[in-house]
Amino acid sequence: MKKLFAIFLLLCGCASYQSPDRATWGTYLRGVSFTDMNNNSVSAKTPIFLGDGGRTVAGAVANNPQMEYGDRESNESAMYLGYMSEVENALYDALRKPGVSVQRAGTDVVVIMVRDAIMEMNAPEISRTGDENLKTIAKILKQYDATFIEIAGYTDSMRDSNAAHAFTMDMAERVGVYLNKHGIKNSRMFIIGRGATRPIAAQDEWGRLTNRRIEIRLLPVR
Repeated sequence: MKKLFAIFLLLCGCASYQSPDRATWGTYLRGVSFTDMNNNSVSAKTPIFLGDGGRTVAGAVANNPQMEYGDRESNESAMYLGYMSEVENALYDALRKPGVSVQRAGTDVVVIMVRDAIMEMNAPEISRTGDENLKTIAKILKQYDATFIEIAGYTDSMRDSNAAHAFTMDMAERVGVYLNKHGIKNSRMFIIGRGATRPIAAQDEWGRLTNRRIEIRLLPVR
């Protein structure tokens, strides 16, 4: 009996993640902003996030004695850059895997994952590899919680723009549901499907695989 129980636990531990039924996604994503993470949407979301128990970067590094001296503007700039550098390094060190890259854009940090690094090859479901990658990202996002998160889906060139938008929105929402189920506050999240816009590779056989991707962009909460 003990042997059977041990086998059961082993099988459970190896089971791949399964997204909940799509009909329930609205519950998991309640409070998410379905828009671009721009200045206006961030300004509107900040008080909601703070009211939900969130904190700013200043609050996250409040005990840093260096903030007590020097020019305030310079200190704040250094504070944001320092905090996001830590985020970038943590993600970079943890995500040295095929199909995943971590990039810096000013104070923002962007994780780019091609679809094959996150989804099943022939099904709209998070793969075992994707589960591992997203679990790692969720752990770091919980550690560095003074950030907003934009989850954007992209695809390769498609004739039907509506189908392209639906495809990329499904990917982005699926990732959002995953992060919610792994402890990430919806008040931090922005979700958007951008269809075939903003290609990062040629629209040839290999380029198409790169253009089908999820980008997770992190912005410091000010």
